[in-house]
Amino acid sequence: MMLVEVTAPAVEALPVAGLREHLRLGTGFEMAGDAAETAALAGFLRAAIAAIEARTGKVLLARQFRLRLEEWRDPLGQPLPLAPVEAVEQVEIADAAGVGTPVDPASYRLVPDVQRPMLKPVGTFLPSVPAGGFVAITFRAGFGTDWARVPADLAQAVLLLAARYHEDRSFEGTQGAMPFGVSALIERWRSVRVLGGRGTSRGRT
Repeated sequence: MMLVEVTAPAVEALPVAGLREHLRLGTGFEMAGDAAETAALAGFLRAAIAAIEARTGKVLLARQFRLRLEEWRDPLGQPLPLAPVEAVEQVEIADAAGVGTPVDPASYRLVPDVQRPMLKPVGTFLPSVPAGGFVAITFRAGFGTDWARVPADLAQAVLLLAARYHEDRSFEGTQGAMPFGVSALIERWRSVRVLGGRGTSRGRT
C-alpha cells in the first residue's frame, strides 16, 4: 500500500496570525510580520499539522490524496486510511504493465464516516484487480479549506504544538514526544488505522 499527498494546504489557509498571537500572549515574544517570520511560523504549523494528522488519521485542511493498493482489503468495501473524506474523485485499475483504466463512477460510492470512511460497490463487489496490477484511488479529505472549519480541540492542539516547536527552535528530539496537553486534546479523535491488504494492517509509506 502507498498513500501519497497530492496537494498541500496553501500558506494562506494556515493560522499564522493565530500562532503569532498565541506566542505573544503565552511567551512574550514580539513577532514582526515580515516574510521570513511568516515563513518560519508556517513551517512550524505545517510540522504540527503533520504530527497531529499522523496521530489521529484526521486531515485538518482539505487536500487531495492518492492511495495505491495491490488488492482490495475486502471487495465488499475498502476502508480509506484518512478521514473525513469529502469525495472520491477517481478510481483506476491498472494491469501488470501499469496501464490504467478509470472505473465508472456509477459502479462505486463513498460511505462518509468521521472515523472509517469506506469505498463501496454499487453492485455486489468492487471491480477485480488483475494479477500483478493495482488499484489507485484519488480522493479529497479534510474538514475544509478554511482553518475555521477545523474542530476547536484539534486547532488548539496544532497551535500548542507549533508553539512548542517554535520555542525549542529544533525538531530534533521533540517530534516523537507529544506534550501532554496536546495528547489530551487529540485523544478523542484517535482511531485504529485500517489500511490496505486483506486481513492485515500495514504502515503508511
